[in-house]
This record gives sequence, C-alpha cells and structure tokens, in this order.
Amino acid sequence: MSQKRRRNKQLSEEDIKEMETFLNRNNIEEDKLFSTISINVKCKTENQKKLVNSIKQNEITICSGLPGSGKTFLSCAEALKLIKSRPKYKRIVLVKSIVPLKNEEIGHLPGDLKEKMAPIMESFTDNIRKLIGRSRMEKLMELGVIEIVPIAFARGRSIDNSIILIDEAQNISMDNIRTLMTRIGNDSKMVIMGDSRQKDIKNKKDSSLEIVLNKFKNVDGFGTVELRNPEDVVRNKIIKVIEDVFEGITESKILQNGKMN
Repeated sequence: MSQKRRRNKQLSEEDIKEMETFLNRNNIEEDKLFSTISINVKCKTENQKKLVNSIKQNEITICSGLPGSGKTFLSCAEALKLIKSRPKYKRIVLVKSIVPLKNEEIGHLPGDLKEKMAPIMESFTDNIRKLIGRSRMEKLMELGVIEIVPIAFARGRSIDNSIILIDEAQNISMDNIRTLMTRIGNDSKMVIMGDSRQKDIKNKKDSSLEIVLNKFKNVDGFGTVELRNPEDVVRNKIIKVIEDVFEGITESKILQNGKMN
C-alpha cells in the first residue's frame, strides 16, 4: 500500500523548483558572480593584439615572450572573458611546469595538493587577482570554475568545455607537451606560453616551447605569437635592459667556449 501511495504521489511545483535549484546551484552562483565581474583590458602593443586575436580565433595558441610582456596577464583576461560571455566554456584549467630554478630546490612542501601547488601557480593567480580581486578568484576556485592541474594529473583526461592555460612551457619536455596538447577536448581552447630564454629543464634540448612554436606555424587551428620587441615589455622597461645585459653575458660565454675548443 505504501509503495502504491509513493508511486501515485506527484511532485509539487515547490518540490520541482527545489530540485532545480539544487541541481543548478553552482550555475546560479556562477551567474551571480560573473554579473559582478568586468574585464577591461587594453592591449598596449601590436604583438599583444596578435596574441589576443589568436586566442579568439584559434583552438590552440602558442606564445613565446619576454618577461613582463603581458602574455600570462592577457591570456588570463581572455580566458575570463570567454568564460563569462560564451556558455560553452565552463572552466579555466591552469597547468604549469613545477621544475625548480637552477640550483634552487623547493624541498618537501606541506599540505594537500591545492596547498602544495599554490606557490607554484602564483604566476596565474597573481594575474587573476589583479583582474577580478582575491575574493572573486577564490570563489571561482571553490565553484570549480578555475581548476589547477599538475601535469602528471592531466594524463588520460579529455578536457572539454574549457580554456586551458599552460605556462612555463620552456620547462616542459616534448613528451609532456604532447600529452598536454592531446588532452584538449570538445569546445575547448588552449594557450601555451613561456619564455624560450628562461630554461630550467635539465636537458635544454628537450625544451618543447621553441619546437612547437616553429612546427605549428601556419597550421590550421593553431596560432603562434612572439612578444620579443622592446616595446612588448610593459611591466617595467628596465626588464628589457636586464635581458639585454644578460644576453650579452651569454653570448660572451659562448664565444669564450668556442675559442677554448
């Protein structure tokens, strides 16, 4: 009898609304949050415009640029714009090499995966914070709209409906960049970025950034951009001076080694 009663019992409008609210809770919170977010970023150089247009027009964009050229900042800004304006994009997936600087070991980091990755991912989170503020960024992370993925955890996944941002690609090996690039799923975009002059990977010849930048030039669905002009450095002009001095030191070392050989 009780089973029969349960079968005959119809859900009220209130029950249905409650279920819909529960099922769509995250979407409602996301919509409310995005209604408070405004991204107003203007490109300062022609190459920056090329980067932004490439992200808009291509499935995969590969960018190599000087420090301070805005590659990560602009990529984060475009990702947030796309998530806000295009319903097919549901989340931003952040991936970064965790290769430490030369002769600098980070040791054992305490905490869970999120806590371990936090200091490593600051090139992303600092820029997102600048764009939308700390509280909004943390809320998007809590809702799963912004997801941090170590390279090792990307293997075997198909990442759909996402904007995938990959930083420090100069420290990602050819095998690993292949793994990452083939994770792109339906209705997704990917931005691969880095600086080919700042390699900390043990085997420099295995650095993937320059290779994929050259190999995917003029391939349909791919955009390749370089931010190498002095005017591309927008963070602080003294960075370009620093780069030029160290480039001269590197060239001198190469010449000296050549003479010794």
